[in-house]
Amino acid sequence: MNPEPIHFYVISDSVGETARKVLQAVLTQFPTVEAVLHPYPFVRNSEDLQAILNEAKQSNGVIIHTLVLDDLSKQTALFCEQENIKCHDILKELVADVRDLTKEEPTKRAGAVHQLDDEYFKRISAIEFAVKYDDGKDPKGLAEADLVLLGISRTSKTPLSMFLANKNVKVANLPILPEANIPDQLWEVNPKKIVGLTNDIDTLTNFRRERMLSYGLPAETVYTNSERIQQEIDFAMDLYQKIGCSVINVAQRSIEETAEIILQNILANN
Repeated sequence: MNPEPIHFYVISDSVGETARKVLQAVLTQFPTVEAVLHPYPFVRNSEDLQAILNEAKQSNGVIIHTLVLDDLSKQTALFCEQENIKCHDILKELVADVRDLTKEEPTKRAGAVHQLDDEYFKRISAIEFAVKYDDGKDPKGLAEADLVLLGISRTSKTPLSMFLANKNVKVANLPILPEANIPDQLWEVNPKKIVGLTNDIDTLTNFRRERMLSYGLPAETVYTNSERIQQEIDFAMDLYQKIGCSVINVAQRSIEETAEIILQNILANN
């Protein structure tokens, strides 16, 4: 097992969704690998690209790209070859095969797959919504959301919100703490649109200790204390019962698995 995290630099001259999905599919085959994703969408000039390549070199990263503009694609390939950096051009081989079969030249148009249709704008709007109403920044978003996620720290609220946003779901998430006031707006939301997230105490304790260590802080704190964590879990579960919302334990579940439960069993029935 690699003791150090692997840094993946996903570079695109469009939104970068294709490369991200390929990387996600690969990483599901390596559940113990710690991966750090560095997304760089809409890279359209050599200067911006070079700065990213230099950063990848410093962190001994892996580059995954869908750059269709010849000059940027060649710049990336040349740099990676000279600096011995692992580089994967997701589109290159298949584009070449289609060109050979059809005798036609590719358009080399950045972002051609993302036509400015209603579906595309809905997804962008959902992503912007998830960012704006992440981590309880503004309780007003609870009333406008397609889905409200509740959970104590380290129950995957933010990554789950962003994953669902890419499925055109407008998600607001709210952190739950025994000391924090529950906003009045939450009680006005239809419970069928609310999902309470929880986790096992052992998993939460390990996650939180790793998080503190990654910040260079002591592992043993109030944040990682098992009695305190159990108090938070009990408080959240009591709140979920009062609301009457669905509850999902995210322990041993990937973001994709949790999202599928929500899409198929909760949102589909609303």
